[in-house]
Amino acid sequence: MSNLERLQKVIAQSGYTSRRKAEKLIAEGNVKVNGKTVTELGTKVSTDDKIEVNGIPLEKEEHVYFMLYKPTGVISSVKDEKGRKVVTDLLPEVEKRIFPVGRLDYNTSGILLLTNDGEFAQMLMHPKHEIDKVYIAKIKGIPAREELKKLEAGLKDKGEWLKVKKQRVRSIDKRKKKTILEITLNEGKNRQIRRMLDAIGHPVEKLKREKYGFLTLGNLQPGQYRELKPHEIKKLKVLAQKNVK
Repeated sequence: MSNLERLQKVIAQSGYTSRRKAEKLIAEGNVKVNGKTVTELGTKVSTDDKIEVNGIPLEKEEHVYFMLYKPTGVISSVKDEKGRKVVTDLLPEVEKRIFPVGRLDYNTSGILLLTNDGEFAQMLMHPKHEIDKVYIAKIKGIPAREELKKLEAGLKDKGEWLKVKKQRVRSIDKRKKKTILEITLNEGKNRQIRRMLDAIGHPVEKLKREKYGFLTLGNLQPGQYRELKPHEIKKLKVLAQKNVK
């Protein structure tokens, strides 16, 4: 007998969307199993069942996982209404429908993961999993120790509480009045680092994500990518589960 899985999990694993969005699609009556509309979230299906989402048969696609060195000037999306370059344009050889795990701002470079595994993406993006991400920021001015402490203590910006896990000064250029900071985040609010450094009066000039968990850019150059190795994928899943509180 085939193993049964929850319907929303099967939809997410196909790469169609995240589990949360799959649950919404089911609840709204947009999913059919063997020709019948299913709205109950606890429904379990087997590999033999025929699933349709929005009238389109769900294809069971082999999962793929990539690490991209995202350059600046590229959108962390699969399409852009303004016709700007998106991250999937940098992986033209990949035929499967992949999407970025989270995002990096247009003017931020560094590690970005892409996959067609919705379950994996959801696991890594969920705030409760607290995966450390290390950024290198080149900022204007030379901040005082008290200013930098505010980043770890937390500050409010536009009604939102922002906080970094760790920060340290990598180097200071007194002549040019520039500072290089290393910042560790385990959350990822919109433009978080830029907003926080603006708030203490030291705007970001350049920002790069150097580490994602245990992953580093290695020999990759901006715009280059590589497939994640099976042990790296497994380690990321273990890391995400380990950090759940």
